[in-house]
Amino acid sequence: MVTEPPFKETQLKHARVKTAYDEKESVVKKYFSDKNLNYASFHLFIRAFKKEQKLELWVNEKGKDTFSLLNTYDFCSSSGVLGPKRREGDAQIPEGVYEINHFNPLSNYFLSLGVSYPNSSDKILSDKQHPGGSIYIHGNCVTIGCIPITDDKIKEVYVLAVEAKNNGQQKIPIHIFPSRLDDESFNELKREYSSSETVIKFWGNLKTIYQDFESSKKLKKVKVGSKGEYYF
Repeated sequence: MVTEPPFKETQLKHARVKTAYDEKESVVKKYFSDKNLNYASFHLFIRAFKKEQKLELWVNEKGKDTFSLLNTYDFCSSSGVLGPKRREGDAQIPEGVYEINHFNPLSNYFLSLGVSYPNSSDKILSDKQHPGGSIYIHGNCVTIGCIPITDDKIKEVYVLAVEAKNNGQQKIPIHIFPSRLDDESFNELKREYSSSETVIKFWGNLKTIYQDFESSKKLKKVKVGSKGEYYF
């Protein structure tokens, strides 16, 4: 029986991934040591906030059930407006509960990590024929619905994602929110988007996901109902 090589080994055959490790592995290891976290065995969770244009990376050490914030990155560009992606060509960054579903070491934007849009909720709530797709966290600073964080920073995020997958994490979750959804921020959104009842209802649904993690620093399994709503 032929055994597949470890994921990391396969990725390191690509020049850009090797460059990322050469330049950034010591940097990300220092993030761990500075916070007394174990680099040798961790799982990864990613959160993105469109209004604040921030990408958070959280880690869960082996044997622990809570996550710790490792580092935060700035978007270097953005497109669309607050609100979910609902059709191809709308330039929207999606909002919802996703997973990293593709490692692209040959990206047009140096390195990129695919976001699993459209998910089960999007397939119910978005355009049935043309919901769009090909959403990534990537390098460079251009975007039509993706999250760009510069070539320099995607090297760090890509290394962390490879390490997590190599540690046995099959699914790396990513939650994308319109903004932080604490009570004050949500009330501000409701005032600003008072004419968009459907969007506000959707954000209220996402708020339960946001606040559950905020209060517990644990990830629960998120399901999707028949009307596209998220629930635990």
